Amino acid sequence: MTQATAIPARKDIRLSFEFFPPKSAEAEGQLWETAAALSAYDPGFMSVTYGAGGSTKEPTLATVRHLLKMGLPAASHLTCVGATKEEVHAVVADFQAVGVKHFVALRGDPPGGVGTPYQPHPGGYANAAELTAGLRGLADFEISVSAYPEKHPQSPDVAADVDMLKRKVDAGATRALTQFFFENDDFERYLERVRKAGITIPVVPGILPVHNLSQVQKFAGLCGASVPGWLADRLGPFDDRPQERAAVAIELATRQVSDLIARGISEFHFYTMNRAAMVSAVCDGVGFARNDRQRRVTGAAA
Repeated sequence: MTQATAIPARKDIRLSFEFFPPKSAEAEGQLWETAAALSAYDPGFMSVTYGAGGSTKEPTLATVRHLLKMGLPAASHLTCVGATKEEVHAVVADFQAVGVKHFVALRGDPPGGVGTPYQPHPGGYANAAELTAGLRGLADFEISVSAYPEKHPQSPDVAADVDMLKRKVDAGATRALTQFFFENDDFERYLERVRKAGITIPVVPGILPVHNLSQVQKFAGLCGASVPGWLADRLGPFDDRPQERAAVAIELATRQVSDLIARGISEFHFYTMNRAAMVSAVCDGVGFARNDRQRRVTGAAA
């Protein structure tokens, strides 16, 4: 990876951040603090994950509603696994009612978990391309979809994976957010293939500052991403020294983003793990511009 360079505060880079619904009052407070802190970077949107089969519908809805009340541009993930089209449309209507205009359309993991066979629900959307077309038929939503620089684990090959992305774009997707990755060459090769396939929408790299190496290795195994040996070598010695580990992780993520900017990338999606400190450190290290209008933290979600 190339050495990170000092970059003046820049406003030509677009950012977005991903959160998941909190599971406790303490986690809820942390999320609002995180969202308020990251609002200083004027993100294009803040997305909230949604469990397969609607397993987190109410927490996701409450989280999105609260972010919108904070004056933040919230988007909701939406999955179609384990639901009929009518059930998905009802969920969309509920989110529309609180002001959601942007969905991240995903198929969702099989009910049996990652690695088990996927079977479309009878009467439901078979995949994210069909879900995207369904959303486009309901309203003029902004629709983001997923992309996989190292191939979706259930795709037979990269060509089929890129073809699925094209189907999602043809159905009306306006942006692709990638799975996290750590080798920028993998992303660049993937982007070249995507462009050769005639896909012109923004393909936004997903950036994951590593809070916990073993957790990231587990995530990577489930989603088809890889954790290169050099990353484990750099972070492994600091397992019992969290402050030093965080400093190294920030350095590595800052170098990754700086290198992507040098390659012409101008939009980034951060997987925050509902924490602001490391993401903010990376953003500041790269030189992303802050504003002085950080959103005020408001009370618990209703």
